[in-house]
Amino acid sequence: MSLDDILEAAADAARSWARADRAAALREVADGIDAAADELVPIAQEETHIPEARLRGEVVRTSFQLRLLAEEVQPRTVVDEADPSWPPAPRPKLVLTHRPIGPVLVFAASNFPFAFSVAGGDTASALAAGCPVVLKAHPGHPRLSDATGEIVRSALPEGVFALIHSEEDGRAALTDPRVRAAAFTGSPTAGRALYDLAVSRPDPIPFYGELGSVNPVFVTEAAARARGAEIAAGYVDSFTMGAGQLCTKPGLFVVPAGSGIGEAAAERVRQVAAAPLLNERIASGYAAVLGRLVGHAEVRTLVDGGEAPTLLATTAKALLEHGEALRTECFGPASLVVEYSTESEMLDIVRSIDGQLTGTVQAEDDDPVAAELVDELAEHVGRVVWNGWPTGVAVTRAMHHGGPYPATTAPLHTSVGTAAVDRFRRPVAFQNVPEELLADRIS
Repeated sequence: MSLDDILEAAADAARSWARADRAAALREVADGIDAAADELVPIAQEETHIPEARLRGEVVRTSFQLRLLAEEVQPRTVVDEADPSWPPAPRPKLVLTHRPIGPVLVFAASNFPFAFSVAGGDTASALAAGCPVVLKAHPGHPRLSDATGEIVRSALPEGVFALIHSEEDGRAALTDPRVRAAAFTGSPTAGRALYDLAVSRPDPIPFYGELGSVNPVFVTEAAARARGAEIAAGYVDSFTMGAGQLCTKPGLFVVPAGSGIGEAAAERVRQVAAAPLLNERIASGYAAVLGRLVGHAEVRTLVDGGEAPTLLATTAKALLEHGEALRTECFGPASLVVEYSTESEMLDIVRSIDGQLTGTVQAEDDDPVAAELVDELAEHVGRVVWNGWPTGVAVTRAMHHGGPYPATTAPLHTSVGTAAVDRFRRPVAFQNVPEELLADRIS
């Protein structure tokens, strides 16, 4: 089918899909993904170099979130009954409901070939909201995308799901008036370019872009004294997970100078073996950013890992002076230790950071700086992590996976969890509409 045929079919299917048994369809997609795991996982291994165990876990997450979001197909409804005594004037009967926004364009991610790709969270939440989906496949796993796409397509009515591959078609779809919203997970450069296209249309549309994050970790002096070695080990395990190719990878490790945490982390890093990156594009981007960091005058190398993980170090003073250069996301197995002299200097770093998906606090329960640290950090991130690690994003009702720009283009919304469905519904209030007309329009 041509792109025009795909978009026309999606537009034609929008109204009937909004009234269909979407919960049953989403569960059928989930069953199909589970049943095809033995076929899909080897393709994913070949195309992405991700180990089998992680891929099988990702399949479980993908089918789980499809089933979870199947429970969210019913829109929220709020009813205000007519009230003649309502000040300052009588209130009419109002029924607020939420309707599907229309066909959604989803740009698949490379680093989660199941959970953030063809049948991933953006697709599942858009379908749950009642929106047909046109999926722009990621070039890093084209055969897996086709195989997964066929499972999704076969479980849904005609026109509700389609897959495209070319960059040209992706841009054309984004500017087509039949597409009413878009979702993206990827690099800041590509994401911002697509965002600019979406909002420069004659009819601008919502663009839910996740563009990157360095996910800083802040260690207080009390925490460093109490469990410095434990914190160092946990940090290394987190930033090297998935060869450092997770959107929640901690890239800045802010620790007290003289605490020995940097040295302990370096020793742990030396024990981590090299792992292949997702694809050549990721590898070349990682090498370019790492090269700029290593070459910076204020950065020293603690561990030169080559193809294995790399650990760098700098000072809080340098980070505050050269923030734009040193806070750059390095998507891959590298991280930067930042040593501060005083906790007030640590708080200055918190105040200087731009929007992030997560920020982590390693502190003690009676830590005098903890409250201020948490409060300041909450101004800059979408999720504050206490004495844990940001890698690992629970698919649940209370999760927020988002953050102020440049982490995302829409900080009010999440791309993980049940609230992700809200991105693809728009509110409509019905005033004094007769019950017999209203019934079919609020379900």
